[in-house]
Amino acid sequence: MHLLIPFAAPLSDAGRSAAQSLVLPQLAKLLATLQPQGRDDGDEWSLSPPHERALARELGWAGADGALPWAARAAAADAVAVGDLAWGQLTPVHWHLGTDQISLVDPAGLMLDDTASRQFFDAVSELFTSEGFVLAYGCASRWYAAHESLSDLPCASLDRVIGRNVDRWLGSDPAVRRLRRLQSEVQMQLYTHPLNDERERRGLLPVNSFWLSGCGVAQAQATTDVTVDDRLRAPALADDWAAWCKAWDTLDSGPLSALLAAAQASQAVRLTLCGERSGATWALAPRSWMDKLRTRWSQPDPRRILETL
Repeated sequence: MHLLIPFAAPLSDAGRSAAQSLVLPQLAKLLATLQPQGRDDGDEWSLSPPHERALARELGWAGADGALPWAARAAAADAVAVGDLAWGQLTPVHWHLGTDQISLVDPAGLMLDDTASRQFFDAVSELFTSEGFVLAYGCASRWYAAHESLSDLPCASLDRVIGRNVDRWLGSDPAVRRLRRLQSEVQMQLYTHPLNDERERRGLLPVNSFWLSGCGVAQAQATTDVTVDDRLRAPALADDWAAWCKAWDTLDSGPLSALLAAAQASQAVRLTLCGERSGATWALAPRSWMDKLRTRWSQPDPRRILETL
């Protein structure tokens, strides 16, 4: 049993302030029972966030920052015949033009259904195929493109970009510059699309761009018992720290309580907590009587540990 929790620690001052109000008794007991197994220290500017790096290690993948083949994995799950091509995920998105920056709105807020998504997909397909790309439709929120230029192409995870200035994450690789030109052409194509006019009349955000991520050729993946619980993701990306704290409460009383019970029954368990900079893992391991005595009288404070992530 291995539980991986993304967005366990906030990056913003408001989020860090909210985290100080957390009361997580089950997590405290669990951290007192388990032993540290290592850390993955980084910063908030890596293209691959800590939770993606942690899951890639569990899958046995190799790849540089921002060059882990999530697109090929998701495409296979969406019944796309991936073969040995290099795939990238094209997420239909809305870019919001602010006074001093362009930010990417959470795609979940588009409320894009399958019919509309297919219409948008068909509207831009020729722009890609004319450049030698192979396109495949996965679902309303996932389109796929394959091209040799996408092999090991570093791209920022969507989780890095939502709610933030896109310019910081677009990259400077020559292949990325080619995609930026395609982005401009897609934006012009979608700007006058009748479906966007209809969406705006209904009070919905227009689909005006795409985000490329998860590029690379599919890799074999190891069998793993990891469970990713991402209930903290949506409130963290929305800067809704009251909802984030509430989600932590449900994690503590639910999955973490179950993991603690398994650990107390001497089952092999692991816990990985990931913030936006770093990640850390704990596992059940033999402890000396001195360690047991120490933790009996002094449990770790989860809030102090979350501050390090």
